Amino acid sequence: MSLTLLALFVPACFALNLSPGPNNLLAFSNASRLGFWPGLVGGFGRLPVFAAMIALVAFGLSTLLTSFEAALIVVKYLGAAYLIYVGYKMWTAPVPNETVSSQTNVFALMRRDMSFAVANPKAIAVFTAFFPQFIDKSGDLLAQFAILGALFLILEVAAIAIYAALGRAMSHVLTPPRLHRLNRGVGGFLIFSGLTMALKPES
Repeated sequence: MSLTLLALFVPACFALNLSPGPNNLLAFSNASRLGFWPGLVGGFGRLPVFAAMIALVAFGLSTLLTSFEAALIVVKYLGAAYLIYVGYKMWTAPVPNETVSSQTNVFALMRRDMSFAVANPKAIAVFTAFFPQFIDKSGDLLAQFAILGALFLILEVAAIAIYAALGRAMSHVLTPPRLHRLNRGVGGFLIFSGLTMALKPES
């Protein structure tokens, strides 16, 4: 993989990792009630679910993209459209309510986080639409998916830590208007990333 593609992937991917979806808000809520470490470790419940989704996407899409060259172009524009759509939804959405959990055992927190990830169909859509934008079709597709998947999971851990830290230290500071501005900032970046991908010429 080229360093240029990776340099584009990391910030765009991290914006997706940071989106205030159910899992991240659960980490925020858990940390605000129980402390940073329960919020962080509880958030790890999503990682095996996401890893399994990435593996399924990698095997399925690598076969598709190897067999049909035109599929890469189709996936490129679908992915760009998806990023723009998610960015628009974040830009226009009201501030979501925090997800409240009554669980206090860290393993129970992990199971709840895992259930949120399994029940969220957007996750596999992200992997299907987003990852192929950064794949060099002339290289080893599975190896590239493995690299992107590992980077995604590392960035996901960083996102969990950020939300847990916010929940612990800034729950009284991160008011609804400020969270709304954060949503708009992340949403605007996703729209910009989607437009950049759509306008990027084919190599």
